[in-house]
Formats: sequence, C-alpha cells, structure tokens
Amino acid sequence: MRIVIAGGHGQIALRLERLLSARGDAVAGLIRRSEQADDLRAVGAEPLVCDLESAGVDEVAPLLDGADAAVFAAGAGPGSGEERKGTVDHGAAVLFADAAEAAGVRRIVVVSSMGADREPPSGADPVFAAYLRAKTAADEYVRARPGLDWTILRPGRLVNDAGTGLVNLAEHTGRSEVARDDVAAVLVALLDEPGTVGLTLELIGGSTPVLEAVAAVARTGTA
Repeated sequence: MRIVIAGGHGQIALRLERLLSARGDAVAGLIRRSEQADDLRAVGAEPLVCDLESAGVDEVAPLLDGADAAVFAAGAGPGSGEERKGTVDHGAAVLFADAAEAAGVRRIVVVSSMGADREPPSGADPVFAAYLRAKTAADEYVRARPGLDWTILRPGRLVNDAGTGLVNLAEHTGRSEVARDDVAAVLVALLDEPGTVGLTLELIGGSTPVLEAVAAVARTGTA
C-alpha cells in the first residue's frame, strides 16, 4: 500500500511510518519544515514538505495522488494557542479530507482526541476547550464526507512508555492513558481492517492484543 500521513514528523506519525515501512508499505509524510526530512527518511518514509495551514486543496491533492489510504495525525501541539487549534486541529483536517476526496483516496483514518463530541467541562482551560471543539468539528466534517471511508480514533492520555501491544478499543472506554507505540500499532491494524470503516473508537491501554481488539470492533460494529 501507499499511505500518506499528515503531521508526518509527529511522535505518533514517526512510529507509524516506521511500522508501515518495515512491512514494505510505501509511506510518505507531510511535514512543515525541510529540516525534518531526515527524521522521516530514518524511519523509511518519504518526506513531503507542505504547510497545511497555508496550502490549498490544489497543492495537497497531488501529494495524495495514487495513495491507497491517508492518515491525519497532525496537531498544533503543546504550547500553541486557541487560534492554532482552529487552523491545525480543525482547518488542516478539513483540508486534508478535501484533498483526499479530490485525489480519489477513499480510505482515511483520523487521530482525534478523547473528549471530542462532548462539550468541554466547566472551568476547562480555554486552550484545551478550543482544542476539543476543533477536534469535534473536524471529526464531524470528515464523517459527513460521502467520498471517504473513514475511521476516527480517539486515544486517551498519550505517554511515551514502551508499548505493550495490549489495548482497550471500543466506542467508549473510559479515561486512561495509552502508549504512543500502541496507538501506532492500532492505526496499522485499522488501515488493514475494512470492517472499521464508519467507526469512531476510543483507545486506552488494556488487556486485549491489538489485532484481536481491532477484529472485535470490526465484527461487532460498535459505532
């Protein structure tokens, strides 16, 4: 498969690129800065410089041409303000979805956030609230696109502990943490499993092997 990943220099994306390239997939990652390119090459991915905050569909769609699947793993990141939550976590996701449709790439997996689809709690930090609202709006947009076979993945609190390969993946899991290694492994399995199309799933650490967890949600259709 050829897979194009938005946010290609992110912590989850680099792990995902390494896993996909190791099994022989052709992987490309969209990055904002050319100096990030060597990090992608080191994990076996092709770097494609493209700023999703300023690009248009006519610039992004050619980068997706010929891809079998797309993954949106971009984010404004820690330290960014409310404005960039809107331009990246929402705006870039919308642009990437539009570009995928324009390029004829139906399969898309979006890395969202646990707590999206719910109003932020009273007294929440304004930047965090803006982040959740941006993710909610982005997810709603992707799910409404008739030309996309989408899956939305909403991980819990991300940690850099070594992955265990054991997860809890369901429509609702409750809040907990999950290793970025395990998020990347689940993304690979979701890309391989057409039965997860149309599902919005939460993910935390758990006791079920990744492939079994993905097969179970595909079989039961939890969305």
